[in-house]
Amino acid sequence: MLHQPLPEPISKPPISRILIISDAWLPQVNGVVRTLSMMVEQLRLKGLAVTVIGPDQFRNAPCPTYPEIRLALFPGRRLVRLIDDYAPDALHIATEGPLGWAARAYAKRRGLAFTSAYHTRFPEYLHARTKVPIGISYAVLRRFHGAGSGIMVATKSLYDDLAARGFKNIRMWGRGVDLAQFSPASAERWPLARPIFAYVGRIAVEKNLRAFLDLDLPGSKLLVGDGPQRSKLEREYPHVHFAGARHGASLAAAYAGADVFVFPSRTDTFGLVLLEALACGVPIAAFPVMGPRDIAATAHEPIGALNEDLRQAALDAMTADRDACRRHAETYSWTACAEKFLANLVPMTSGAAHIQPLTSADV
Repeated sequence: MLHQPLPEPISKPPISRILIISDAWLPQVNGVVRTLSMMVEQLRLKGLAVTVIGPDQFRNAPCPTYPEIRLALFPGRRLVRLIDDYAPDALHIATEGPLGWAARAYAKRRGLAFTSAYHTRFPEYLHARTKVPIGISYAVLRRFHGAGSGIMVATKSLYDDLAARGFKNIRMWGRGVDLAQFSPASAERWPLARPIFAYVGRIAVEKNLRAFLDLDLPGSKLLVGDGPQRSKLEREYPHVHFAGARHGASLAAAYAGADVFVFPSRTDTFGLVLLEALACGVPIAAFPVMGPRDIAATAHEPIGALNEDLRQAALDAMTADRDACRRHAETYSWTACAEKFLANLVPMTSGAAHIQPLTSADV
């Protein structure tokens, strides 16, 4: 009896030209842009061609309630030309805005595979601002991501949350921190009473900042950043120091000059600012929710405190060793994050049938 040879396993074709399409891109300053910028930098260091198509390449308009975020207007035809001209091997759709939906439509029409990512908990954000039912928003997002070959997520908590909501083909990704930029070396000498409890980031309703500002804490409260809620909160909390937006070395110094970093958000998928604070040697205080919970779970030493009583968390965090905070931040690498990103990508011509969904055992 003759035995037929087993078919050769289907190997993933090499990927050398990567196209990322994102509604969040420079000159915006946020966690999505920071993450994508670092992916571009790291992948180019590996010798890969990477480009990003953002709203700056289209007629655009300010996003309602987020005027500094620009949204592309009717990007379809121009986007098709840009994708065809670049001729990528792999397509990654980073966001669910106008560019994301147009890129999804392009891929579906042509039967091309793509990956996507879940950076932002839009259902919770929309509900906080407009009271749109969360279930409706998640149904729309399931449809959006369901057309792709894999949805990348930053944490185990987010993986579990999306899986419970019916999302498929979820892939672990991760995050990193620039340890050269963010360090304890040059701390700002804030002219404020100690201890200094600081928040760094966007000043907006979804960040739940009142939960921090209303706390009865010793010393001073410091907010570094800007956003639509800033002027209102400055009027309501005259004893809080609002330092405005910082960048580069000035931002790192702002972190390092604080005694505790307080993160009151309940809706972030990760919170890069937590890693940046830890890299500067600053203990973190937060609610025990997605993002802070994932970062703290892998720490071998106390790096702060998580508690539903945010005041107690802030006070407890003061006892954490600042060197331990830095050591934990050093376990996060943008290089490793880029490796996972690259491994999660799929060739545009591969088709969804070749993609093996990730199981919970792989997380």
